[in-house]
Amino acid sequence: MTIKTYTVNGVATIEIARPEKKNAITQAMYQAMADALRAADHDATVRAVLITGQPGIFTSGNDLEDFMAAPPRGADAPVFQFMHALVNCTKPVVAAVTGAAIGIGTTLLLHCDLVFVADDARLAMPFVGLGLVPEFASSLVVPQLMGNRRAAEKLLLGDPFTGEQAVECGIANRVLPGSEMVNHARRVAERFNHLAPGAVRDSKRLIREPQQEAVKAAIAREAEIFGARLRSPEAMEAFQAFFQKRAPDFSKFQ
Repeated sequence: MTIKTYTVNGVATIEIARPEKKNAITQAMYQAMADALRAADHDATVRAVLITGQPGIFTSGNDLEDFMAAPPRGADAPVFQFMHALVNCTKPVVAAVTGAAIGIGTTLLLHCDLVFVADDARLAMPFVGLGLVPEFASSLVVPQLMGNRRAAEKLLLGDPFTGEQAVECGIANRVLPGSEMVNHARRVAERFNHLAPGAVRDSKRLIREPQQEAVKAAIAREAEIFGARLRSPEAMEAFQAFFQKRAPDFSKFQ
């Protein structure tokens, strides 16, 4: 099992559980997470969703071997189902991050309502380094959170950043010791058991609604360019370099 789902005390937990592959996400895992989010959103006993990984690793991002074998095509591809399920979730979503959160491991946090990171968290959005472009509306949301200059560091240069920096730029709420972080995030999620569920849903909608259509439009536009770049010579060089465990050579490209 690579995605574990369970509901305890009103909190539906989605746990990425593939530590032998650094929690790299396959298309099947995206589908499982999309299904779990939709099920939680329609379950009257669920008051909040918690997304977490394994101790020391949230996710290393896409499983590139799986990704290249079956690249996403069309809006019903599992990765896009997951994106829209998270964006459309009417219940509060809490994320608990330890260790590496790479690629979509960082961009999915942009669409969670509360994000807690461990003091060992290391986040990165290295899309350009793979010959690709930002995804999950990160090209829209990241500049809004931190301004164009710092967004360029994260999205163009792919600079990694710490949990403290994630809090500073508005991606996360708080940094905690790794041994405490998941339990803290769960306790926060359980607080929604004591709040009026309709008022929570309406308030979340009011917070998210002004930007909802722009976010969906950004996801669609990024996906269009991302799909084209997947077939580009730059991306082919980057993926070959990854599998050959060497640095990519982009010197021949203009």
